[in-house]
Amino acid sequence: MRSCQQPQSILSRACLMALFLVLVFFYLFYPTAVRASEAEAIVDKTIRVAYVEFPPVTYRDDRGEPAGEFVDITRKVAAEAGYQLEFIYLPVARTYLYLKNGTIDLWMGLTDIPALKDDILESWISPIPVELSAWYLEGLPPVDHMDRLRNKTVILIGGYTYAGLRDWLTSQPDIQITEAPNHRSGLNMLKRHRGDYLLDYRQPVQETLSRTTDAEIRESEMRSRNGAWLFSLANPRAAILREAFDDAYLRLAEKGEVPPVRRFQKTYVVPGFPEQYR
Repeated sequence: MRSCQQPQSILSRACLMALFLVLVFFYLFYPTAVRASEAEAIVDKTIRVAYVEFPPVTYRDDRGEPAGEFVDITRKVAAEAGYQLEFIYLPVARTYLYLKNGTIDLWMGLTDIPALKDDILESWISPIPVELSAWYLEGLPPVDHMDRLRNKTVILIGGYTYAGLRDWLTSQPDIQITEAPNHRSGLNMLKRHRGDYLLDYRQPVQETLSRTTDAEIRESEMRSRNGAWLFSLANPRAAILREAFDDAYLRLAEKGEVPPVRRFQKTYVVPGFPEQYR
C-alpha cells in the first residue's frame, strides 16, 4: 500500500519544487525587467538640448545651470509634451556639428541658417523674435546699407557665425574684421575706437548696456530673425518631436502660461544684405 502512494508523493514534491523555482525566478528577475523597461521609457522621453551663450535668451548662470527666456519656455513646453530635457552647453560651431551628427536632438536657435538647411526641422512656432543690429558711436552714420561697412573695421563676437554672414564679411577685401570675446568686450572695443561698427544681437547687447557709461552708443537694425526650436534630422523622431512641441506650445498659450502665439513674420534685412544669407 505504501509503495503505491510513493510515486504520487514524489510527484507532489516535484510540483512544489517547480512552483518554488518559478516564484524565485519571478521574484529575482521581474523587478529587473520592469526597471529596464522603465529606464528605456525614460531614455525615449529624454531630449538632448543644446544651448549657447546668448543672454538673456539662453545662457549659463552663476551656478552653471541653463537659464534665459527661451530656456524657461522650453522647459514648460517639454513638460507639457511629456518629455524630459538634458541640457548641453556648447559653442555655436559645435552646436551645428552636433545637430548634423545627431549628438543633440534639439537647439533653441534661429531660423533660416544656410549651413543647417538640410540637417534640421524648424518648429512652426516662433517663441521669440531676435534682431541683429549694428552698434556704433554717436557721430557715425547708421548702417542704412551694407556698403556703410566698406572701408571700415567691423567688430564680430567670437564664435558667432551670424547665420553665415561672417563668411561673407571676412571675404570682402574692403571690410576689416576684428573679434571680441563677448558682448561687453565688443562695446568696450567700440568705445576705444578699435572698430567702427559692432555687429551683435539686440537682446544680449541691451542686457549689457549701461545707461551712464554707454550713452553715446547708437543702434541700427540690420536684420530681424525668428527664434525657433531646431530638431536634428539625424534623430528619426524629429517630426514627432516638432509636432509635440508645437502642439504643447499652443495649449500653454491658450492658458496664458507662455507668450501669445506669434507666427513667422517676414523678416527685415537692410538694403544690400547678401542674398544667400537672408
